[in-house]
Amino acid sequence: MLYGAHMQRDGRVEIIREKYTALEAVLDERSRRRWAATEAKAIGYGGQTLIAKATGISRTTIHTALRELEQPASVGVAASQRVRAPGGGRKSLTDDDPTLLADLEGMVEPMSRGDPESPLRWTCKSTRQLAHALRKQGHNVGRQTVADLLADLGYSLQGNRKSKEGTAHPDRDAQFQYINAQVTAFQARSQPVVSVDTKKKELVGDFKNGGREWRPQGAPELVRTYDFVDKKLGKVNPYGVYDQTANVGWVSVGTDHDTAEFAVESLRRWWHNMGSHTYPKATELLITADGGGSNGSRVRLWKVALQRLADELGLPLSVCHFPPGTSKWNKIEHCMFSYISMNWRGQPLASHAIIVNLIANTTTETGLKIQAELDTHRYPTGIKVPNQALTQVRLKKANFHGEWNYTILPTKS
Repeated sequence: MLYGAHMQRDGRVEIIREKYTALEAVLDERSRRRWAATEAKAIGYGGQTLIAKATGISRTTIHTALRELEQPASVGVAASQRVRAPGGGRKSLTDDDPTLLADLEGMVEPMSRGDPESPLRWTCKSTRQLAHALRKQGHNVGRQTVADLLADLGYSLQGNRKSKEGTAHPDRDAQFQYINAQVTAFQARSQPVVSVDTKKKELVGDFKNGGREWRPQGAPELVRTYDFVDKKLGKVNPYGVYDQTANVGWVSVGTDHDTAEFAVESLRRWWHNMGSHTYPKATELLITADGGGSNGSRVRLWKVALQRLADELGLPLSVCHFPPGTSKWNKIEHCMFSYISMNWRGQPLASHAIIVNLIANTTTETGLKIQAELDTHRYPTGIKVPNQALTQVRLKKANFHGEWNYTILPTKS
């Protein structure tokens, strides 16, 4: 017999452990305990203790399996296929603690299902904290049990999703339709249509930039721990102009303030570098913009600066503003700015030259091309536009929401 008396006890334990390790992956609970009982029976006296030591299976389980082996072979097929006896196994925690689920759900959703004074109303609802709070209420649970119960209740870890656009203006959809009609009409006449906006301000320097890029394993690019503004490099304000017809864009990388004069200067640079070459026979220009910021519908300086540009170019400048809270629908956001962000993901914007080059090298499969230029001019804030200067703007309001839709005519026309 394999387990001869001449073999030492420790040698037996090691042999049994090796056999058990080889079989463990293919044994279910019933076959595991029956295998252990068969081995213990073969050993004879002291077999249960030896098997328990080698496999970690309790003596009680082995003893139960020995009784099962002694049962007559006439046991029904259905019963013989059971891993456990009817009613076997640990009872569900919620069976012994019927109020557990209600208390847990009351903590996770205190405003809709529970007490607004919940102890976790103003804290991060991690499974550890939920378990701690439940134990204070007399429930004997751990964090893993809480995680399992939350999954059973249909909860999962989720982040925030941007979808709320603020108070919807009653003419929101009508303005969208108006803008679309204007864009279609201008394009049908082969006239330029551009979408303008300011991209998020960016820190210049070796700061962390969101996203990841391929690098040698274990060799990430090192950046500063804290995002304090570098006093020498400061920030940049990328202002973009996107040609909706030609699928090309211009970005002025400003180093001073994001003002209406900076916005119009970016339009001016786009026209001289790109627009005038693409549309040499243009007789008008349509600009779509959001309703706030440096190109906001209520910004006086924006209109005054556009008047100067209209006079310089000799073109009527038509403007359509998106309703409040709907700036994300502006074409430039998802047709140009999003691709710039993807192109420089994981890249520290260490210098002005790097920023300009990363923007200018942004392309897409649909043929997007961008030109970029650094603008180091000063654009002071706080400029007041008196009523007299505003009255000199040749502003012609549209019949539909003239505060959003208007045309600035050149002085000499």
